[in-house]
Amino acid sequence: MSVFASLVERLADLLQPLFHASAAAAAIVLFTALVRLLVLPLSRAAARGQRARAALQPRVAELRTKYRKDPERMRKAVLELHAEEKVSPLSGCLPGLLQLPAFFLLYRLFSSSTIGGEGNGLLGHRLLTAPLGGRWADVLADGQVFGVSGLVYVALFAVVAAAATLNFLRAKRSAAESGAVAVGGGDAVGGEQVPGLGVMSKAMPFMSYFTLVTVAVVPLAAALYVVTSTAWSAVERAVLYR
Repeated sequence: MSVFASLVERLADLLQPLFHASAAAAAIVLFTALVRLLVLPLSRAAARGQRARAALQPRVAELRTKYRKDPERMRKAVLELHAEEKVSPLSGCLPGLLQLPAFFLLYRLFSSSTIGGEGNGLLGHRLLTAPLGGRWADVLADGQVFGVSGLVYVALFAVVAAAATLNFLRAKRSAAESGAVAVGGGDAVGGEQVPGLGVMSKAMPFMSYFTLVTVAVVPLAAALYVVTSTAWSAVERAVLYR
């Protein structure tokens, strides 16, 4: 925690001439971009995996027809096909899973009053007038919904809602084309291959909207990470999943 806090402080010092009092917020955005760059190779691999799974759909359909009276045999045959073609139905989950440690680290960093036995100086940083350690509930409690702090959250909610809508529309378009929902490198081969995967795939388009809840309840610093990552994902998917 102390090492990570020092990293954020150093980034904030570098950005202070440009962003002044909001330098720490800018440092979090920069940190998020660096994390996304680190997992970019996995995101590209997930995009290639989705295209490979889409290319296998005719053969999957043949197996479904061939083994329609034997669901267990059909499931095994489809899994064997994916193994033969070196295509993983779950490869699209890796980029998101590898980002979780960074998010939880930020969450804890801006939820702790002390770091290494000393006061957490990062809690004094702000984005405009909104404390990075504060939450939307604090804004509501202070009656600042239409103040500068409230408008900060309105802007964050707007970015997440726009990105979620883009993801939802892309998923619906993909479902119309392939007959199965595929989101962010998710599975596009249906639920028969991996138990429960079909239900998860159908729910995934709506998951982006739950990000709005996350932004509302976590510290502003963690919310900035979520919003930046969500916006990055929307742009990344538009480029990689064309």
